[in-house]
Amino acid sequence: MTELTLDVAQIKKLLPHRPPMLFVERLTDIVKMESATGWKAVSINEPFFQGHFPDYAVMPGVLIVEAMAQTAGAVVMHSLGLQRDKDIVYFMTIEKARFRKPVLPGDTLRMPVKALRQRGPVWRFGGQAYVGDALCAEAEFSATIHAGVDASHDSSDSPD
Repeated sequence: MTELTLDVAQIKKLLPHRPPMLFVERLTDIVKMESATGWKAVSINEPFFQGHFPDYAVMPGVLIVEAMAQTAGAVVMHSLGLQRDKDIVYFMTIEKARFRKPVLPGDTLRMPVKALRQRGPVWRFGGQAYVGDALCAEAEFSATIHAGVDASHDSSDSPD
């Protein structure tokens, strides 16, 4: 079953991230427990462009991978009917990351992600990031769901 779209307000109900660390603004092509496509409009006003790099603004590759992982996290949380105030997804691994083309201000990232494996609370996804039809980055990553997280707890001891 495919749903059309989750907007940024709906994504915020699933993920704990907020600007400037929220890197997915829309979710389309959702197939519960399997896949979705995340979208991010990259603006010159992003705070990371002040230092990366002032004379040639390029979105950091690690943030592109983060955007793909947030897309995957939103798919899992949505699929399982979980909410960020009770459950949270933490990164575990990033593998096979490849960066093919710079992502620049004004670009729109399209990030299809697909579940590769799921065992208990651990999920492994593969993802790509495109601008138009050009592949800019790809990676495999895994994350785990921590159930029953108290939103008011001190996050200084969190694994991420």
